[in-house]
Amino acid sequence: MRNWISFLTVFLCSTLFAQHTNFKFDFGGKRVGKGFIQIDSISKFDKKTGYGFMDISGLKSVDNGGNALTGDFITSDKPFYFSVIIPEGNYDITLNLGDSKGISEATVRVENRRLMLNDVKTKQGEVLEKQITVHVKDSIIRNQDGTQIGIVKLKPRERKYLHWDNLLTIEFNGKAPKVCSVIIQPNTKAKTIYLTGDSTVVDAQYEPWASWGQMLPYFFVPNEVVIANYAESGETLKAFEDRHRIDKIWKKIKPGDYLFIQFGHNDQKSGYSIKSGYRKRLKEWILKARELGAIPVLVTSMNRRIFDENNKIVNTLDDFPDAVREIAKEEKADLIDLNAMSKTLFEAMGPEEAKKAFVYYPANSYVNQPTALADDTHFNTYGAYELAKCVVKSIVDQNLPLKNYISKNYKNFDPNKPDDIKKFRWPESIFMETLKPDGD
Repeated sequence: MRNWISFLTVFLCSTLFAQHTNFKFDFGGKRVGKGFIQIDSISKFDKKTGYGFMDISGLKSVDNGGNALTGDFITSDKPFYFSVIIPEGNYDITLNLGDSKGISEATVRVENRRLMLNDVKTKQGEVLEKQITVHVKDSIIRNQDGTQIGIVKLKPRERKYLHWDNLLTIEFNGKAPKVCSVIIQPNTKAKTIYLTGDSTVVDAQYEPWASWGQMLPYFFVPNEVVIANYAESGETLKAFEDRHRIDKIWKKIKPGDYLFIQFGHNDQKSGYSIKSGYRKRLKEWILKARELGAIPVLVTSMNRRIFDENNKIVNTLDDFPDAVREIAKEEKADLIDLNAMSKTLFEAMGPEEAKKAFVYYPANSYVNQPTALADDTHFNTYGAYELAKCVVKSIVDQNLPLKNYISKNYKNFDPNKPDDIKKFRWPESIFMETLKPDGD
């Protein structure tokens, strides 16, 4: 999908720009704010400069005069993507969005459709300054001095992702996205929430698939907290170790950070027992996180969309959710019982309405989709958004320390009363695929 530049080329040229972690981009026409880099409608990504748009077709530069920084902007009638070669780490990004002589409406996502700003509308003549905080990662495992000591064993499909690639990619979407400027600065103080898990947690790149992990950043205060999603489709606890994904986290996690752990769907089918494999590894991860000064948080796997004759959710995860609950109690670890909350949520929806939260689409709903999609495990963006709200609700209701960093984007949520799907807004990205993620 991302054949406009090769993974290897980006990796090699990233070493040339490793010293650059601060950027100030002025989007628009020829007038440029002092100290800013000019970005116009023909600023296509170039490995020599290290930044630019993935695709410049359809981009428009508009200059209304007045202030050099906020008086002009870049816009398009389709999603557009701006990339910057940048070292892995956490970054604060300041965005000026709006139109000094009109209105605007923008949704901002980063990397693999990670939701940061949703449906930001500006009034006539208004330009708003918005903040987001983003985690950028690569696949190299390093010591504290920066020496490479290993590498994450990526799957072939991951090499097409908009993360792992030494680029920060920002997606501007919505009815009328108008971008005046982008400022990028390192953030070394934010608490990092590392997410581990499978396809129900991963930052899914392709429409119509989605997970709660990629919705989570929207509900946290920027500058203070950043979400680092290391989950991947098809993974078990053992596979996460074997591919060195957890080793990457162990080398990056710092005191005060969090480690969210949600596995079960694939572990259930992996062949090893809860006693001999799952429980042992889960306890080892809890111990290791605490040794490093981090805070482990266990998350039970959500239910599949399997109902009985009484319209009640059937447990298809065997004893795995109970094992997580037991270990949380034994180890005195925080627990987010997404399994219980998803049962309430899906039963409130009912068998037919619940399909609207999963990947259920008639044939030809998407390009190159000759047959219907009917998946009772994986979620669409609406379902992922509802599950993310369940995660946040648990943090708030339990009065966990992370409650202090929940943003105003979260309103009180009741799984017994799901949000009206007709009011859910998600402008689709350009990346689509009908092949289901790994795992089930």
